[in-house]
Amino acid sequence: MQMRPVTTFTRSIGCKAIHQLSRRPENQLRASLSLARSQSNLHTSPPLSPATRISRPTIRLNPTTQLHLQAKPRAMSSETIPDRYKLVFFVPHSHLETVKDAVFASGAGTFPGGKYVKCCFQMPGQGQFMPAGGANPAIGAVGTLEVVEEMKVEVMCLGRSIMLHAVEALVKAHPYEEVAYEVYKMENV
Repeated sequence: MQMRPVTTFTRSIGCKAIHQLSRRPENQLRASLSLARSQSNLHTSPPLSPATRISRPTIRLNPTTQLHLQAKPRAMSSETIPDRYKLVFFVPHSHLETVKDAVFASGAGTFPGGKYVKCCFQMPGQGQFMPAGGANPAIGAVGTLEVVEEMKVEVMCLGRSIMLHAVEALVKAHPYEEVAYEVYKMENV
């Protein structure tokens, strides 16, 4: 059965990337190889007997072979999907819930359709900083290296205005003088 691609990407990539993509069922990708220039770019394993046949053929590519990834068609909703942003920030454990509540109150962490709210990913880690002259640190002292147990929090924002309100809420609720955060615009695919 031939599928019509919604989107086709062409990239020259190596074998490891092809193997990783082919093993991800959640991506719903079908890979097909383009041999437009030279048949010598594709090397396949010798044929196997029916008794030893495996479900996925072994394919070795040289790095210049082009790979076409075809996204599986899926139903699009009649609504337009708003721009999505990912807000990533770092906060000490003592202020985690207070800061998350402020960010969620701005509308961040809500998935399209509103069926899921207050969604985020969080992971523990260590933050390091040394306050320099003129700093007014909430933790530590000027000129002393400080290592703090913190949480990395990632939250999705639907629309630019929600992202801006979430950043504003984050900065107001966060205990640090200088808040460490990142904003990424995500692609709707």
